[in-house]
Amino acid sequence: MKNIKIIVEKHPEGYVAYPLGIQGIVVGEGDTYEAALNDVRSAILFHIETFGESVLESESSILEAFVAEASV
Repeated sequence: MKNIKIIVEKHPEGYVAYPLGIQGIVVGEGDTYEAALNDVRSAILFHIETFGESVLESESSILEAFVAEASV
């Protein structure tokens, strides 16, 4: 079992979740935080089963993820 960092965003329509440190695009969604997290977990497992464990970055350099805001 490997720990994967997951970003969960709250939108007016519900929640969207996506992992960091995985090759390819994996997204989950749900009406609640927990539903989106469960959906992305399922999507990650499917992604690994489909493409193999090579999609996992063996030495992910991501220690933490932050949300920042910048004016442009």
